[in-house]
Parts: sequence; C-alpha cells; structure tokens
Amino acid sequence: MLDADLAELYEVETSALVRQMKRNIERFPEDFMFQLSTEEWRDLRCQIGTSKGSGGRRYAPYAFTEQGVAMLSSVLRSQRAVEVNIEIMRAFVRLRELMATHKDLARKLDQLEKKYDEKFRVVFDAIRQLMQPPPEKLKRKIGFR
Repeated sequence: MLDADLAELYEVETSALVRQMKRNIERFPEDFMFQLSTEEWRDLRCQIGTSKGSGGRRYAPYAFTEQGVAMLSSVLRSQRAVEVNIEIMRAFVRLRELMATHKDLARKLDQLEKKYDEKFRVVFDAIRQLMQPPPEKLKRKIGFR
C-alpha cells in the first residue's frame, strides 16, 4: 500500500506518516517498505491521472508490505493506529491458539490410528489430507510470452 493511502487509513497526514517512518527507519527493512523509483512513480501518475504541475507530491511515494503496515501501526500515535496495533496482536494470539489446536488434533489422530486396525487407514489418510494447507498456486506471469 502507498503511504498516502495508509495515512488516510491511520487518520494521520501523509507527511506525519513518512516522518515517523524515517525516525524509526531501523524498523523498516527493505522487505517492509521501499520508495518507488522515478519511473514507477511516473507510470503510477499516468495511471491515476495525477498532475505533474505545481500541485501534488514533490517526491516518489513509499510502498509498504503487509509487515510494514503492521510496523507502522506501532510507530504512529493516532488512536486509529493504536486500535490497528491491538487487533494485530489479537490476531497473533488467535493464530497461536489455532496452531496449538491443530497440533492437539494431530496427536489425537495418531493415538486413534494406533488404536484401530487397517480398515480405518483410508479414513485417517483422508483426515490428514484435509489438515494439510492447500498447495500454493503457481502465479502466471503477466504479459506476452
């Protein structure tokens, strides 16, 4: 997401968001945030119809990854940023609980499998397949081949 969009989401000025990010730059490695190149910014302006006259931005915007968005919520001071940060922490707790439940389920399944004979092997194999995360789909490249 771009800095201006995130500033709107977090209910702060874009300049305040960028200022806080720069003050805490050690929290934003390359895989969390990067600044668009001049060419990328020019292409983006053409796509969204931003003027290149005297109004608007004077510098290329910053783009934030999912991790960068989460990190911004911890360095910004707005009430909205605090709320987002709290929800992120709650999501991590729920994820940890879900992972623990998944491990418990796998352990119980192993115990049941040892208890019953070969007739139920097909059932146990099917359950294990359902417990596996779906395979990642290969992304097709966009453009001419």
